[in-house]
Amino acid sequence: MTTANKITIARILLIPVFVMMAIYYGRSVERGEPDQWLRLSAILVFALAALSDGLDGYVARKYNQRSQLGVILDPIADKGLLLAGIITLSFSKWGYEFPLWFPVVVIARDSVIVVGTVILHLLVGYAEVRPSFTGKAATVFQMISIGCVMLQVPFLNRVIAFAGTRHDLVLLDLPVIVAGVLTLVSGAGYFLDGLRQLAAGGHGDAQQ
Repeated sequence: MTTANKITIARILLIPVFVMMAIYYGRSVERGEPDQWLRLSAILVFALAALSDGLDGYVARKYNQRSQLGVILDPIADKGLLLAGIITLSFSKWGYEFPLWFPVVVIARDSVIVVGTVILHLLVGYAEVRPSFTGKAATVFQMISIGCVMLQVPFLNRVIAFAGTRHDLVLLDLPVIVAGVLTLVSGAGYFLDGLRQLAAGGHGDAQQ
């Protein structure tokens, strides 16, 4: 097994460690006695896992360690970390919880990509998931949203008021909303691209 793949596997193994730390911190918050070392540990583990994404890619390129296993493991590690962060922080009582629609949108988009890829392989024999600008931007804002929740910046928990009227919209909602919109837009783009690949493979009419 290559060094790059070992780094990727280590990243996957860090995901349940992060989830455990995050859940235990949420329980300490519920008890009214937040254990900050648990929050800091969760942040550290998440940061290590995120940084290792660039490291395994660098090692694979520098030492020519690209492999089929790496092609499979790398997206699993990336999506696993993001989904673990979003789902865990939606239900673990970290002071700010992601709205329910956020994990639903992210999971639905990724499910469409996975199912679409399987269908393309079955019907056409190949599938090409082309990275898009909106897809990359959605990932960036998802990471920003996760980071903001974990860092618990007091300013971001302020409620936004319009014309002296109090609304249930805090500043931290803004990157979450942007991430959600970009996730939806990128999902639509991947779906349309999948239809084009089906049409190119002789299934359906690209003009329909």
